[in-house]
Amino acid sequence: MISQNKAVSDPAPPEVISSWRDARLLVTDEFESPPVILKVEDSVVCTLGNFSASTGKAKSKKTFNVCAIVAAALTNGTVLNYSASLPPGKGVILYADTEQSDFHCKRVLSRILRLAGLSLDVHPGNLVFLCLRKFATKDRLKKIEEAIYEIEGIGLVIIDGIRDLAHDINSPGESTDLITKLMQWTDERKIHIHTVLHLNKGDDNTRGHLGTELNNKAETVLQITKDDFDKDISCVTSSHIRDRDFEPFAFRINTEALPEPVEDYQPRKSGTAKAFDYTEVSEAKHREALELLFSDAAQVSYSLLIEKLQSSYAATGHSFGINKAKELKTFLENKRMIIKEDKHYRYNPDFVY
Repeated sequence: MISQNKAVSDPAPPEVISSWRDARLLVTDEFESPPVILKVEDSVVCTLGNFSASTGKAKSKKTFNVCAIVAAALTNGTVLNYSASLPPGKGVILYADTEQSDFHCKRVLSRILRLAGLSLDVHPGNLVFLCLRKFATKDRLKKIEEAIYEIEGIGLVIIDGIRDLAHDINSPGESTDLITKLMQWTDERKIHIHTVLHLNKGDDNTRGHLGTELNNKAETVLQITKDDFDKDISCVTSSHIRDRDFEPFAFRINTEALPEPVEDYQPRKSGTAKAFDYTEVSEAKHREALELLFSDAAQVSYSLLIEKLQSSYAATGHSFGINKAKELKTFLENKRMIIKEDKHYRYNPDFVY
């Protein structure tokens, strides 16, 4: 143990000492609870100093959901089931869209203002909207960072299309660096960042290493899915939340092209089997099973892969039928735990879970 009063033997250079002392925590330190800026019913969804995400597959109405969040924050009111309360001095919102053209960004902006009940003739002073599709990846990230540090009174940042801030969402290093940026910005500026990220087509998991890192570090991850029986309805659930969970709610797009709540919504499930989910098997068991599968050969053909997946996972206590094993194979590919090369598959021990 390092004494409180004694100097450390063989002291390190001053800049190194400063770095570890900056991170030191004492039991006598006192901190205030982070201000809550967004709730669903009694569930805390967003606080200052943290980040969150909306996820969903293509056409699930993710941006419509985010528009409702921003509209609530603009007026410190309630839109859909979101109730916002940005504290004094933190009422400015930055919205960065990385995917859409200026024309379509203008439609999103207009939708937000109409949801908030604000005029379309005057731009609100507490909303800054950036259209970043035309810029290079590194320039998008730089412009968002500049805005975060230059705009006074900023409290909420929306990044609609965080995938476009990375060259490769399957790069562990690049994904970690980007999530570290979010943690740095939220901590230093005492803001909340809400991001938007797509789900894999074949399952309900966020895309790539970036999605995995986002799931691991986010305060809340909202999932927007189309109803199995009515494709005009989108359902909002929490796939991860640090606070108490909230009841799923739903919205549809009305004749004015705005999201409106579906009253007394009760989600129904079709008979379709659920895709493989990352919570079904622990990382340690995945590694154990895959190391066993590839212990005899570095590469396995598809014709043998499904059978070998069944036997190797059964050896670790997880028995799957053929259909479930095929879903597992898709999951492992999406997470780059196995990699297809030509007509064979190999194990990637450097995957990030």
